[in-house]
Amino acid sequence: MTETETENNTNTYEVVVVGGGAAGLSAALVLGRARRRTLVVDAGEPRNAPAAHMQGYLSRDGMSPAEFLAVGRKEIARYGVELVRDRVVDVRKGFAVDLAGGRTVHARRLVIATGLKDELPEVAGLAERFGRDVLHCPYCHGWEVRDRAFGVLATTPMGVHQALIVSQWSKDVTFFLHTVAEEELSDDDLRRLAAAGVKVVPGEVSELITEDDRLTGLRLADGTTHDREVLFVAPRAVPQTDLLRRLGAELRETPFGAYPVVDETGLTTVPGVWSAGNAMGFAEQVVNAAAGGYRAAATLNGELLMTDLDAAVAAVRV
Repeated sequence: MTETETENNTNTYEVVVVGGGAAGLSAALVLGRARRRTLVVDAGEPRNAPAAHMQGYLSRDGMSPAEFLAVGRKEIARYGVELVRDRVVDVRKGFAVDLAGGRTVHARRLVIATGLKDELPEVAGLAERFGRDVLHCPYCHGWEVRDRAFGVLATTPMGVHQALIVSQWSKDVTFFLHTVAEEELSDDDLRRLAAAGVKVVPGEVSELITEDDRLTGLRLADGTTHDREVLFVAPRAVPQTDLLRRLGAELRETPFGAYPVVDETGLTTVPGVWSAGNAMGFAEQVVNAAAGGYRAAATLNGELLMTDLDAAVAAVRV
């Protein structure tokens, strides 16, 4: 075998999975077990990194995200799946995948599991506490902070929904309108907030107040303060869909950003390209992302098998 042939073999895969979170690792596990030559390219920036634990994943409830990913990496390695810590900077026709480190790999199929990024409201002290006592998902963290004094920070009128939902975990909830004007709330919003016992406070929040490394309150721009132990926020979701755009995938606009048009298996409008996890939709939790990666990989494997069998049949006929 020549040096060129060796290099081509080293850089050629049946499937390249872009993203090493729950969706990407789950897809890689299925593909590895199906004996597919698979590479996972992981930039190492999981969305849930600030969280100390994850909840709602049966049998993994309370596990730290870092431990979850570490276990997943060990599992895919058992089946020969390769994982490289790098970033995909471009994807070209024929699925030539350029990595930031200078390597180019080639794939027959792609799984895009690049997730999304959270852009937090610009309030002094907020970003430093995100994932601790500044939270975004009551289903992820509500039980752990139940019955404490909650604040909910509005950045759009949709914050009303968050305030109503978190009232299931505490009867002491204050809804800070922040950048939302009172007139933007509908009569139904106000009636529901009142029925849930949620106090509404107008005015912009300027900073978080802490003591002994814990949240104790919020200070408004007018100088008034409000004692709170937990603050729920709704980050602006930024889908990481640049690679899908480069591939020409059709995207659909949602209130949470533009996401790819996919079928029930995650197949995009680009043949041979699947999407899974938060690269496919805003509401995918870890358990959903893992299931989506599994589904995409199983479908992809079957599609590759049938493609190869049909090619073999055609070759015999010739």
